[in-house]
Amino acid sequence: MSNNTNIATNKLAAKAPKPKHRKIKLGRDDVIYYSIIHLLLILLLIVILYPLIYIVSSSFSSATAVSTGQVILLPVDFSLEGYKAVFSNDDVVRGYANTILYTVVGTFINIAMTMMAAFPLASVKLPGRNIVLFLFTFTLVFSGGMIPTYMLISNLGMINKIWAMVLPGAIMTYNLMIARSFIQSSIPAEMREAADIDGCSDFRYFFSMVLPLSKAVIAVLVLFYAIGHWNAYFNAFLYLNDRDKYPLQLILREILIANSIDSSQIMDPEVAAAKQGMAELLKYALIIVSTVPVMCLYPLVQKYFIKGVMIGSVKG
Repeated sequence: MSNNTNIATNKLAAKAPKPKHRKIKLGRDDVIYYSIIHLLLILLLIVILYPLIYIVSSSFSSATAVSTGQVILLPVDFSLEGYKAVFSNDDVVRGYANTILYTVVGTFINIAMTMMAAFPLASVKLPGRNIVLFLFTFTLVFSGGMIPTYMLISNLGMINKIWAMVLPGAIMTYNLMIARSFIQSSIPAEMREAADIDGCSDFRYFFSMVLPLSKAVIAVLVLFYAIGHWNAYFNAFLYLNDRDKYPLQLILREILIANSIDSSQIMDPEVAAAKQGMAELLKYALIIVSTVPVMCLYPLVQKYFIKGVMIGSVKG
């Protein structure tokens, strides 16, 4: 009987109508408010996306279409002429390889130095902690200057070496503060006390517990540092003399300068217009070539980005 009763009860429960969720009706003022917000967001999206769409479309258009302003939204007279001109230069491939090397090595050094500096500074028991924090923060307001920095790099024997590209900015103070705040607010002190009771050393605690629990902020720092190294131009301009060691940004700058023209020096207006159109097309192709690799990095760290930035910069 009990089985039959349970079966009947289950059937009645299945047939019973499910409660309907009542929708909250918005008032007239709320409808107007949300309509305005949606309109502003759509306009903001257009303002942000249109320049990118225009650059991509122009890079795949012909030089004539670009110079005459025919490109508005979609490519006109589809052409790969700009990309052929960019990649026909052997220095571009070498510049890509150098930039990837500088970015990977530099980012690894940045993360290692920043996290190892943030870990002790997150402890309130560190002797002289406030003095060290003040010295780091002081560099946000005052720096050594370009000439003293160049003299230091030269005296250290790093001119025309990879270390001149990766060591001067090994620790960025802003990123250090984000990492310190994250460790201080997200890793409970009780965990450190339990590790001390178990006889865990500082190095083991750092590598076995702090780093695995800091994946969110590490992902954010990787993004910040990697973008900085990828776009590095001024340090290479100052410290590198060997063209074979130039990063991508410096190579692209030289290509752009080499293809820029002064139309007043060309008598034939058609030739001047053609060269000017090619220079414009080359400019858009160079923008895409230099930004696409960085844009591919964002999806990999997107799920950590908001969490790492918010916890690291607000808490603590």
